[in-house]
Amino acid sequence: MTATPKNQKVHLKTLVPGPRSTVLRQREDEHVAPGLQGYAVMAGIAVERAEGSAVTDVDGNTFLDFIGGIGVGALGHSHPGVVKAITDQVARASVGSFTSESRVELLERVAKHPPALGVHRLQLYSSGAEAVESALRLAKSHTKKSEFVSFWGGFHGKTMGVLSLMGSTFKEGLGPMVPGAHILPYADCYRCPFGTTYPSCGLACVEHGRKQLKNASTNAIAAFVIEPMQGTAGNVVPPDDFLPAVRELAKEHDALFLADEMITGFGRTGRFWGVDHSGVKPDIVTLGKAFGGGFPLSGVLTTDAISQAKPWSIPSGSSSSYGGNPLAAAAGVAALRAIDEDGLVENAREVGAAMLEELTAFVDEYPFVGHVRGRGLFMGVELVADKKTKQPLSRTVTRRIFDECVRRGLLTMAYAPSFRIQPALTIDHQTAKNGIAVLREVFDEAKRTNLWGLT
Repeated sequence: MTATPKNQKVHLKTLVPGPRSTVLRQREDEHVAPGLQGYAVMAGIAVERAEGSAVTDVDGNTFLDFIGGIGVGALGHSHPGVVKAITDQVARASVGSFTSESRVELLERVAKHPPALGVHRLQLYSSGAEAVESALRLAKSHTKKSEFVSFWGGFHGKTMGVLSLMGSTFKEGLGPMVPGAHILPYADCYRCPFGTTYPSCGLACVEHGRKQLKNASTNAIAAFVIEPMQGTAGNVVPPDDFLPAVRELAKEHDALFLADEMITGFGRTGRFWGVDHSGVKPDIVTLGKAFGGGFPLSGVLTTDAISQAKPWSIPSGSSSSYGGNPLAAAAGVAALRAIDEDGLVENAREVGAAMLEELTAFVDEYPFVGHVRGRGLFMGVELVADKKTKQPLSRTVTRRIFDECVRRGLLTMAYAPSFRIQPALTIDHQTAKNGIAVLREVFDEAKRTNLWGLT
């Protein structure tokens, strides 16, 4: 078992951001293009080093990290197993598509945890969007059909094919989209689009989707593309019978079921795969984020039969310049070894349950906390202006909450009213408590000042 830091704490030496961070950010702003990840820009810090669930900036301030690289940092920062694997491998060979010992071991380790019986054929890539784009091409190759179904709130990447499947306003101004995309309601029960209540709703979202496809599709659906639990939408956890109902709908259209496990895979939700909570058996699975232990690594998993589809399966038909290189494979092996040997799936389940219990109490304690949900270390908090109407807090207020967290040494995604919490799978109980204590301090001040008088 790898020794990981325990009981990590905030340690602040300067005001945040500090003077050295400010200077570095100013120098960077002279040349960097806009559009970087929002939390990094808003925090204003420059990182010197990081370990476990703690990040230290160039001014010597140490923060607790509840963002976790938005799922990428599942093993925490600078995990010693990953550091050693990358160091050893880069000194031997790092690029190229030739077979390597590390890639063979990576394939074997993934095959030990199939999301469904027979789903073991793996093609490797370096980004989430790249993997999902490949999965779409695979679905078309196998089914010889051209349409896709995705869901409101869904996020599968920012390249043009997957952008067309995005179920949010993010894509406004970027049209026209790729034709043949159908976007159905997702089972976000806190904000039910039909104003119903589960389970008496009878999964109205699925029934609406069934009618929509009957009237809008050309009966040429290649695949249903779905996150078992939605990340970008706010770590939304659907009822366990939602995915089976969607799977049945896919069968009605003779379409594949494509589970996007970028965020939910590798133990994040307290089970190895997000689909494990519902028992759904996918045909294709896309994976990434935690996969490389912080190194860019993603992939597409499928069956023997589906993987043979042409043109996807012809030489170079599904390859990538960076996919499956020895360095990425070594990082992936180290990450999967740590997840197994260090019991990180169980840790996510246990620490996540304790965090969720403490956070759930916030609903009664704070007038602006409308709902708390989660599975494992995949949690969401709804910040609302009114609990009855569920009107989200304004971005002005949530930005203030984010800033106050950073100022006190906690890195969060509280800048959005659907506030996601997803720390490293290696986080221990006490470090998690230390982080929640900072969040409670900020929420106490927000309550005392009536959200600082902001609107």
